[in-house]
Amino acid sequence: MKRALTTHEMRELDRAATEEHGMPAALLMENAGSALARKALELASPTGRILVLCGQGNNGGDGLVAARALHGAGRLVSVELTVLGEALEGEPARNFKALKACGLTPAAIPPELPIGAGDVIIDALLGTGLSRAPEDKYADAIGRISEWRAAGAKVIAADLPSGLSSDTGQPFVPCVTADVTLAFSHLKVGQAVEPGAWRCGELEVIDIGIPRAATKVLKGPAVYLLEESDVRGRLAPRKPDAHKGTFGHVLVVAGSWGKTGAAALAGLGALRAGAGLVTVATRPEALVPVMAHAPELMGLELVSDGGLGLADLNPLLEAAEGKQAVVLGPGIQRGDETPKLLAALLEELTIPCVLDADGLNALASNLEALKRAKGPLLLTPHPGEMARLMNKPVAEVQGDRIAAVRSLASAHQVAVVLKGARTLVAREDGTVFVNPTGNPGMATGGTGDVLSGICGALLAQGLSPEDAAVTGVYAHGLAADLVVKRTGLMGLVASDLLEGLGQVWVRWRT
Repeated sequence: MKRALTTHEMRELDRAATEEHGMPAALLMENAGSALARKALELASPTGRILVLCGQGNNGGDGLVAARALHGAGRLVSVELTVLGEALEGEPARNFKALKACGLTPAAIPPELPIGAGDVIIDALLGTGLSRAPEDKYADAIGRISEWRAAGAKVIAADLPSGLSSDTGQPFVPCVTADVTLAFSHLKVGQAVEPGAWRCGELEVIDIGIPRAATKVLKGPAVYLLEESDVRGRLAPRKPDAHKGTFGHVLVVAGSWGKTGAAALAGLGALRAGAGLVTVATRPEALVPVMAHAPELMGLELVSDGGLGLADLNPLLEAAEGKQAVVLGPGIQRGDETPKLLAALLEELTIPCVLDADGLNALASNLEALKRAKGPLLLTPHPGEMARLMNKPVAEVQGDRIAAVRSLASAHQVAVVLKGARTLVAREDGTVFVNPTGNPGMATGGTGDVLSGICGALLAQGLSPEDAAVTGVYAHGLAADLVVKRTGLMGLVASDLLEGLGQVWVRWRT
């Protein structure tokens, strides 16, 4: 599991390294710039040109070190500096003088050069902490980088592509798109989430010498990028004498006429994620189509009419007896009483519950019901549902997904999965996990229903909401990554994920 740092956390780490642990800032910059030079030599052709574009901060200082190392290696190097050398301070100023002493003088704009395949651009313009769109010389330089990349040159970003928010992953305009990004010391939050992740290209975290002891200054809720080794170990091995009762019985409250597929996919997701038994509770007209999807599913008729309401409370409470988890919401028909039903149900249920889709939409007007719930809760909204829960525009949610998921989880003391590219999992204390698996082929109806079933099954097998969420989203995305090798991105449909899950479990030997 890799910790991703905010701008503030990275500044504190740098300060602690130099002020509290005696690590010279000059050495940190030398290590960063040397790493950039090594990567440039790796990517450039034997006769390729290397252009280094430097800003006035420490990021630019890293670029100046790289230029000096490349010049010393006998490579043809041009350096562009966005400010006059006299305007530099601290370590960037010292490295400017060192570069000139080696016989290489940066220019405000380097001479016109034919740049293309085999050449390398080092983007050392802007680092972390950017709060507004690049302007003037910085914007012009970013524009040239984009043109050179389009002509075939490779772009290496020093720590972060210039123009990218290091805290949200949102690109300002303009923004560099890199082929390779060398993240110094730690991954940054904006590199872990989308669209920042793809803007970085191939991402490498480089040790520049910050002592491990310095990380003691990092306080408060953290952001982590999940790795497969972090997730697969959360599933206990199956004992030889296990039986269907060992792995829990999931109640799936889902479906309505015209949305029977949602209930079936949630139920099948639970079965494929190892639940011993799965019962789908739905209206009579929807039950037969749901049951037709798989003989392993069991069914329960909810016989009152219309949307879910208070008349369904006692039947659902009775249905939940003897179950180990509930999945509530995919494809349900909402009515005027649905919010009251869900609030009353959560006040009575002591087993864990996954709230998804219209179950979430029904609670958007009564979020206090979450705090009165007796059992553990796991919410799995997509961005539109999250926006309704937070009473904010979707664009605001997507503009800072970390802040959105952390806010909802902390405010209501529940675990939350915010679906989408690089799905996020937040636990009650504000810790956020970023899931790297999954692909654009999952942008198709029903994939979220499969995920809710997976999470319900993992809860029924005794996993905590946090463990069920991170294991569920990782396995769900990995299933899609394995399946698209056969279907392609355009050919993926939600039911394909059920096959993919089987491949995940074989890979994990569970």
